Amino acid sequence: MARVIVFDVNETLLDLGALDPLFGDLFGTASARQEWFGQLLQSALVATVTDAYADFGDIGMAALEMVAARRGVPIAEEDRRAIRDGMRRLPPHPEVRQSLERLRGAGLRLATLTNSTAEVGEAQLVNAGLRDLFEQALSADAVRRLKPAPQPYRMAAECLGVATSDIRLVAAHAWDVAGALRAGCAAAFVARPGKVLDPLAPSPDVIGADLREVADRILAEER
Repeated sequence: MARVIVFDVNETLLDLGALDPLFGDLFGTASARQEWFGQLLQSALVATVTDAYADFGDIGMAALEMVAARRGVPIAEEDRRAIRDGMRRLPPHPEVRQSLERLRGAGLRLATLTNSTAEVGEAQLVNAGLRDLFEQALSADAVRRLKPAPQPYRMAAECLGVATSDIRLVAAHAWDVAGALRAGCAAAFVARPGKVLDPLAPSPDVIGADLREVADRILAEER
């Protein structure tokens, strides 16, 4: 039974849709934000698979350059700065704080594990008003291997003083869930709009449409 609940941050807890106006102004369509984040994840996975580490922020800026090149849009330094700053100030999804409070109130330990650097991850949680709910805010940057490589999940277990089997990773990304399960953790999938599980990967035992439903199922499992 998993006693430490470890959360992915971007999209799982925080709403990237808040960046849509920035991408709408820059590219003429808010849909460019989804293209950008998809490119960011693809580039991060390529870097991880090929052992060519770069931090998540640098990958994000490279992904922005790629989207701009595809669309023939020039990027100024102020555009890069606006998106970097926007990533630090993402709001939480509406149900997140109450759901986290319920889990913590039930005696569960809570932490985060993000691909963002530790400094960015801390800023995100503070600005979203969530930092007080987590005992640790962990970053894959500490082991210079991004999720879904196994090293970040093992590092999280070590930092939290538990076995990987005592962690449940909660994420809205199929690749993160697959990485956690294959590293020996339990997992839970937050099936936010447009997010689906990979049929070729192991399936978690907890699935919900949002964090409220996931919290309900985790509490039922813990009981």
